[in-house]
Amino acid sequence: MNLGLTQEQEMLRTSARDFLEKECPKSLVRAMEKDPQGFPQELWRKLAAQGWAGLVAPEEFGGAGMTFLDLCLLLEELGRACAPVPYLSTVLGGLLIAEMGSPRQKQALLPRLAEGHLIISLALLEADGNYDPASIHLQAAPHGDGLVLEGTKLLVPDAHIADLLLVAARASGGGLTLLLADPKAPGVALTPLRNLVDDKLFAVSFKGARTPRSSVLGEVGQAGPALSSFLEQAAVAQCALMCGGGQAVVELSVSYAKERVQFGRPIGSFQAIQHMCADMALASDGARFATYYAAWRLSEGLPLDGAASVAKAWASDAYRRITAQGQQVHGAIGFTYDHDMQLYFRRAKAMEVAFGDGDYHRERVAQTLRL
Repeated sequence: MNLGLTQEQEMLRTSARDFLEKECPKSLVRAMEKDPQGFPQELWRKLAAQGWAGLVAPEEFGGAGMTFLDLCLLLEELGRACAPVPYLSTVLGGLLIAEMGSPRQKQALLPRLAEGHLIISLALLEADGNYDPASIHLQAAPHGDGLVLEGTKLLVPDAHIADLLLVAARASGGGLTLLLADPKAPGVALTPLRNLVDDKLFAVSFKGARTPRSSVLGEVGQAGPALSSFLEQAAVAQCALMCGGGQAVVELSVSYAKERVQFGRPIGSFQAIQHMCADMALASDGARFATYYAAWRLSEGLPLDGAASVAKAWASDAYRRITAQGQQVHGAIGFTYDHDMQLYFRRAKAMEVAFGDGDYHRERVAQTLRL
């Protein structure tokens, strides 16, 4: 693994940071938390115009055909900016369509996705609150020339603005099925949920909701291995968002420690603050290395062999710890809504559990050790 970035990757990171600093100020982030839609359409349009919606989509369908590591570099910058866009779920959904979709599905959906005209939401989690495929109980039973869905998905992000829901369901024979459902179809109901970040999350209930066979990715009841692989990719991508936020907090805290004066000297001159900032930097760098390593293996087509769970276990704990220490460096001002620290602190807690928290992934690492 080459730890250095290519010139093209450096350009991607620099252009993304410059773009987001201009187009996604923290005032927009705060406004979207209070906005019922929570979706800045102009920012999404401009993001798509950069070619980022189709960053990893195949070139034959209008995408840039870049690697998973390239995607993680962009996700880092989105996490750094706290960008309120449905990018992660849409791009991950596009990756699954590119891998499992029929020629007709790819031709119909991937060009729209690459142009920013298709938003996908992930409807995966259920009442067990567990990302293990064994926890999926939503039923997809055959009905005529299609399927009928019965069950509920929880914590579905941005379902109110999504064009499609990527749904994991249990087929009649017990196997898993992945399909694309219309969130506005008869029998589909959205109920808003709230979290610490004011993300736009929903419980999505399917009651006799019908979907055609053409909505299925791959074969009915045969999606178990693909879903397991997809969840690992999603965990690594989530790590990249967390790495960006964690690094932003490190920089905020170090800058504040240099400027804030107490007892006639900058607080950064005190060993306790120095060691706290050093711990934050160590946690941030460790999370980034583990994330890049997993992303590199995905980009090279190598088996992950637990690398995704190593990254997610480390990043989940690291981001939360970084933000907690960052607030200690800042003192009381770090807890106020007027300061940016709280934006990262709340997101760290929400992202910690997305696609499995540290305990879940430590258990998976233990399994790779055959314990």
